Amino acid sequence: MRVVIATQAEKTHFLGMVPLGWALRTAGHEVRVASQPELAETIADSGLTAVPVGRDHLFPYLLRSVKSLGLDDGTSFDMTAEPSAGVSWEYVRDGFRRLVPWWWKVVNEPLVGDLVAFCREWRPDLVVWEPTTFAAPVAARACGAAHVRLLWGMDLFARMRGLFLQLMAGRPAGEREDVLADWLGGHLGRFGERFAEDVVCGQSTIDCLPASLRLEAGGVEYVPMRYVPYNGRAVVPGWLRVPPRRPRVALTLGSAAPERVAGHLLSIQELLTALAGLDVEIVATLTPDQRARLTAVPDNVRIVDFVPLHVLLPTCSAVVHHGGAGTYSTALLHGVPQLVVPDLILPQYMFDEPLLADRLARSGAGLRIPAAELSGPRVRDDLARLLDDPAFRRSADALRGEMLAMPTPNEVVQRLEKPAG
Repeated sequence: MRVVIATQAEKTHFLGMVPLGWALRTAGHEVRVASQPELAETIADSGLTAVPVGRDHLFPYLLRSVKSLGLDDGTSFDMTAEPSAGVSWEYVRDGFRRLVPWWWKVVNEPLVGDLVAFCREWRPDLVVWEPTTFAAPVAARACGAAHVRLLWGMDLFARMRGLFLQLMAGRPAGEREDVLADWLGGHLGRFGERFAEDVVCGQSTIDCLPASLRLEAGGVEYVPMRYVPYNGRAVVPGWLRVPPRRPRVALTLGSAAPERVAGHLLSIQELLTALAGLDVEIVATLTPDQRARLTAVPDNVRIVDFVPLHVLLPTCSAVVHHGGAGTYSTALLHGVPQLVVPDLILPQYMFDEPLLADRLARSGAGLRIPAAELSGPRVRDDLARLLDDPAFRRSADALRGEMLAMPTPNEVVQRLEKPAG
């Protein structure tokens, strides 16, 4: 069959889709990865075939401008809000009023027309899309293809959508407002189609989190798939081939956050200085700009520009990170205890880092430090707890076992072949 993997130009979202793309290719299917021109080289580097469509979006520039998204006024839409927390219709309605024009339109409008044209020309049987690329299900419907979402984290999107629909159903007809359906319905109407909820949540949804950590929404068909790390082009350095002489700890802020967001609640220098007294080897992955701002590097710290996490983490006794889904899932797969600081970059309002961190802490496989308690000494003390208490490793090993029991991408391809073929 022919398969289009579609993503707006966000590198980390695409990297999580590569193993399924490989599995489809090795099963004999034709695969094209459609995204904006900015991502074409990254796609080609993965060994998959890139199809540049549309034009590059400007979301990174908006994200750097914190004020433009309202992230500094304390009133931002919290996608992690629990449905049972008494969230009002007005709050959810206003949240979608903000998300649709400031995020989803920004990344999809430059993509949708050209993606539809490509899909109508190439005629895929299946479209696989990541949760913010709504242009993909529009294109799938326009060309008659099946389509599935592939999550890169918790399914906050479907849960919040379900809450929105529930609250809207309780409003008088004249007060019901659905900016997301209106926007997507407008595009679908151009191609003779009508809006339906599968355009928001997929005909089915592939989820790489283990069941004990997963966030599921009602009415969504979930397909579990084992997470397979892919970090892009990778070379194993010589020092990483030698077993560490003392406990090794990875410190990473992820590949996207330092590039996308300006500012930290705790400086990297403060963090490294606080960890200097521990009898551990800290491997810190820092960008050149971050490295240039350091005034001193402790003796127990090794600074690297990049090292593939799927090679580094199996040698580690713990990892300290910001809660990004790729780092989180790679650590889960290798049974590494995690110290998650989801507010290390900036307070999170629309993303799943805090919820991922909380569920990990409840599982016993790691710890989370809230923003109000964040300090260098607190990071040092919690890291020492992770290293000293074997219960964290046992819980991490249990989650690893849960992940290894999930279907591989190759096995999931066999399921995808049925509805699409």
